[in-house]
Amino acid sequence: MNDVTRPRILVVGAGFAGVGCVRRLERRLGPNEADLTLVTPFSYQLYLPLLPQVASGVLTPQSIALSLRRSRKYRTRIIPGGAIGVDLKAKVCVIRTITDEIVNEPYDYIVLAPGSVTRTFDIPGLTDHAFGMKTLAEAAYIRDHVISQLDLADASQDPAERASRLQFVVVGGGYAGTETAACLQRLTHSAVRRYPRLDPRLIKWHLIDIAPKLMPELGDKLGRSAQEVLRRRGIEISLGVSIEKAGPEEVTFTDGRVVPTRTLIWTAGVVASPLIATLGAETVRGRLAVNAEMNLPGHDGVFALGDAAAVPDIAKGQEGAVCPPTAQHAMRQGRTVADNVIATLRGAPMEPYVHKDLGLVVDLGGKDAVSKPLGVELHGLPAQAVARGYHWSALRTNVAKTRVLTNWVLNAVAGDDFVRTGFQARKPAKLKDFEYTDSYLTPEQVREQVQRTSSGTP
Repeated sequence: MNDVTRPRILVVGAGFAGVGCVRRLERRLGPNEADLTLVTPFSYQLYLPLLPQVASGVLTPQSIALSLRRSRKYRTRIIPGGAIGVDLKAKVCVIRTITDEIVNEPYDYIVLAPGSVTRTFDIPGLTDHAFGMKTLAEAAYIRDHVISQLDLADASQDPAERASRLQFVVVGGGYAGTETAACLQRLTHSAVRRYPRLDPRLIKWHLIDIAPKLMPELGDKLGRSAQEVLRRRGIEISLGVSIEKAGPEEVTFTDGRVVPTRTLIWTAGVVASPLIATLGAETVRGRLAVNAEMNLPGHDGVFALGDAAAVPDIAKGQEGAVCPPTAQHAMRQGRTVADNVIATLRGAPMEPYVHKDLGLVVDLGGKDAVSKPLGVELHGLPAQAVARGYHWSALRTNVAKTRVLTNWVLNAVAGDDFVRTGFQARKPAKLKDFEYTDSYLTPEQVREQVQRTSSGTP
């Protein structure tokens, strides 16, 4: 085959699902069987579950950013940008590059793994005053912000300002919110010892969630264990409560309480990438409706997986059950989609995705954790060993494993230096500034862009 006739496989997204798919395609496809292209704003795979440990300084940002260009054996072409629309009929993906140029990328097969974005609601002031915990930049920025609040509180002569800078609110009682609150509370608890003018009792962390339970997937026993750990550390947990409005210096809860704070961290769930809405295809709660082979019905050569797709969870044996948006499923779906793309390419039958959930791990920092591997409930050091062992083994490269293990050991032995790295710029950056959710096109704009480019109209 020559370059003209080789099928073009386009993978959108470099998360667990996208990278897993690309790496398997590279290993199982001959160099002349297809051209591989990956669309991603950053040439690394982010190990998202360890993001709270970056925010708290236990891990360095580089340790969980796994380079996609490190090895010379990989042959996939990387387009630095984000997919903002897909025309399924014309088989064209519209991409906004990191230089803000809009280009069309034709394909023969497309794998949609754009992941998810932070779920927000129409709450006054939320996107203007809240931080997210979804990107590496956000984690690094939040660390600088939290340490700067200690610095500014220490320098302030106003008791009201000092109190507001030392109160922190985390919204979301899932894994991301719970781990974020736990890890950052440990950061401030350790750091305040270096500020003799600050009263440690002024530092208050609030973890709130509209749900009646914290991390209900863990079950009642482990959920209570997690709550006990957090409350023992002084974190105030409020369930059945959310945010009514957010301002630059205070947050109002739905139960009427007004908390003076300069730090609102929003981790109340995720939704599928806005890219999915540009397809004009059927969705299930915002996720693309696909079959068990992760193929989009009625569109040969279109596959979707991960957080952006409602993949049937056959292993549960319940009609209508879909796989949860977890790294565990995304990694395995990536490999299955790669095999199905290859099967389609070679005229072989596709295989359905089947995986039984292996359990859950929640790292609360230090010696505290709760885990449920294969249904076995653990807490304390055994749970911490399982949690960190799972994350360490799931890291894709030996370099990343070495960096993470070194960081863990160094932090355990030497602690933190509580240094700000400069991400805290003069212009505040909040939730709306990191995920670029306003960059996507409507289905009509996608068709217009494709038609204008194909006709040669500037």
